Amino acid sequence: MFDSIGWGEIIVLGLAALFIFGPERLPTLAKDAATGLKRVRAAITGVREQVNESLGDDLPELRDIDLRKYHPKTFIRNQLLGDDDEPTVHRSTGSTASAVVGSAAAAARPRDHATPPPFDPDAT
Repeated sequence: MFDSIGWGEIIVLGLAALFIFGPERLPTLAKDAATGLKRVRAAITGVREQVNESLGDDLPELRDIDLRKYHPKTFIRNQLLGDDDEPTVHRSTGSTASAVVGSAAAAARPRDHATPPPFDPDAT
């Protein structure tokens, strides 16, 4: 608990508390602080038990997850620069992802001015 605080600092804090609160009130304040700390520890233990109950067998799998993989920059980089050598087949249409990309590229070409733009009545 006091990894970054040495014994000298703890003694100085104790003496400061003695001068600020006085010798009459200091024991009751220490007792109240200890009681509060016990309540906080009990609450944390209860939360930990609830998490263990609700997650059950999935908890070890969640502890092994590499969260660096889900950093937004890493995720976007993997999505944009990932290997797309294999075309993926969509289950619903049976078409490949490369065909979908090809139709999107065709839609991005400049259209002839004689052809009216596409109109979708549901979109308006």
